[in-house]
Amino acid sequence: MAQTGIVIIGGGLIGLGTAYRWQQRFPDARVTVLEKEDGVCRHQSGNNSGVLHCGLYYKPGSIKARMAVGGIRQMIAFCQEHKIAHEVCGKLVVATDQAEVARLKDLEQRGKQNGLEGLRWMTREEFREIEPHAGGIAALRVPQEGIVDYPAVAATLVKIIESNGGRVLTGARAMKCRPTPDGWMVETTKGEHEGSLLINCAGLYSDRVTELTGNRREVRIVPFRGEYYKIRPERQNLVRHLIYPVPDPKFPFLGVHYTRLIHGGVECGPNAVLAFAREGYRKSDIKVGDLWDALSYPGLWNFLRRYPRMCFDELRRSFSKQLFCESLQKLVPEIRVEDLATGGAGVRAQAMSPNGDLVQDFHFVKARRALHVVNAPSPGATSSLAIGEEITSMGAGLLT
Repeated sequence: MAQTGIVIIGGGLIGLGTAYRWQQRFPDARVTVLEKEDGVCRHQSGNNSGVLHCGLYYKPGSIKARMAVGGIRQMIAFCQEHKIAHEVCGKLVVATDQAEVARLKDLEQRGKQNGLEGLRWMTREEFREIEPHAGGIAALRVPQEGIVDYPAVAATLVKIIESNGGRVLTGARAMKCRPTPDGWMVETTKGEHEGSLLINCAGLYSDRVTELTGNRREVRIVPFRGEYYKIRPERQNLVRHLIYPVPDPKFPFLGVHYTRLIHGGVECGPNAVLAFAREGYRKSDIKVGDLWDALSYPGLWNFLRRYPRMCFDELRRSFSKQLFCESLQKLVPEIRVEDLATGGAGVRAQAMSPNGDLVQDFHFVKARRALHVVNAPSPGATSSLAIGEEITSMGAGLLT
């Protein structure tokens, strides 16, 4: 198996992390990464908030929890080795009322179950020594959380993969996947590429690549756009670290939060609204095929029926800077509308089941000499090297 070639579709952090780990385990293997864009890390991997997630929120025993705890350690070690900008600055999770205090206590226990170290319960007086402008009545200090330059991580991975004899081909969109006696042939806009194993890390298009191999889409990617604001430079003193809310279990999204950026500045957001294109980073981005793919899916309508108020509120906030600011004021009461400048946006490749449930954990589909990473939500970027190890082990098992 040492000479086995693999083809990876998708040049985001998970695809690159998989190529990197595969080469470490099988140094003589031929590794080809196919990326449709003219550069790597152009979508989820390069349009997130750059946070290193350590596993506080995730259900104990889930793949996400396991990948986050191990993944952040691997990512920090990688950044240290290759001198990539990162900082373990810690974060505060802030409770703003007594109901949130009870949920925050549960969150603290979940973090301990997941193996987090150094968690500290803080009163208002204590946490305001760290974040003097934060609101709320209690907080949980999470010292292991941090920030990082993910595009720099991706660029470094490309250099390592190529220096070890692998290929990272950009502008190579997968158009057809056909089985061969020994594996798969992938037809792309840059020729044909054959491997004994096909690994699908296509993110926003992972379900469609699954279909290209003849497998049925059991779940579907429904794109949600997350919109951000940046705090104007003269008001960035309002936030020193990372400030997060206590998630409400009644809703599937975390809510707006504050994030320091690794190269300076403070970002706040995101909301979560249906994108009208899988790469719909602006409200005006509409792709009829993508929109129809979402609207014709029963799962989306079941989701909307389940969370009508939340969906309406997210949509209103998307069009109202004032409402967005009011949400932010729960965590930092002094923030004002005039403090906010338009920031960037990301599109979350969220897998959804036909009954309207968001697939919360990582979701893999195994097939004949093929492995599909159909859902890899946060902490996908943080955990990309750990996920790469997991995929390598699963993929190797498909070849035995």
